Amino acid sequence: MTAFEGTAGNPGAANVFRPLRDKTKSGTTPVKFPRTARLLKHADFRRVYEQGRRHFSANLTAFYLAQPEAAGPRIGFTVSRALGDAVDRNRLKRRLREATREAWNGFSSAVDVVVNPKKTLLKTEFAGVVEEMRKALAVVEKQVECGAANRRSAENVAKDSRGKGSTRKVQG
Repeated sequence: MTAFEGTAGNPGAANVFRPLRDKTKSGTTPVKFPRTARLLKHADFRRVYEQGRRHFSANLTAFYLAQPEAAGPRIGFTVSRALGDAVDRNRLKRRLREATREAWNGFSSAVDVVVNPKKTLLKTEFAGVVEEMRKALAVVEKQVECGAANRRSAENVAKDSRGKGSTRKVQG
């Protein structure tokens, strides 16, 4: 009997041939980023957007914030609904994750990075996406090393946030 026959009575048998993502390889780097290398909480993303710096390129924008107390770099991806339907957004995220895996080697700064793709990323050759990600990570690392990736001052944050949000008056 193979693992595909008679699995109804044995629920664990269906998982026998499912590959373990942690042990598979894509090139020389592990396929899945460990949890310690990913931004997972909304508060972390928000902190990077509000207090961090930005790097703009043709197909993506990288937001970054130095985290001296962190053990290593962490990365997150955000893809807005304006970039397309679910299929397109998922394709963008898969392309970004794979490009990041290839460009990640040697990147060791203690920094949080959030990557926002642009619609043009869907049409860009993958080699171009990888090269652009390498350049973005190199810029971020250089900024962290020279101390320019420090948090923006509260004055600058307040200046950037003026005019955003609701203009609703408080009645009272």
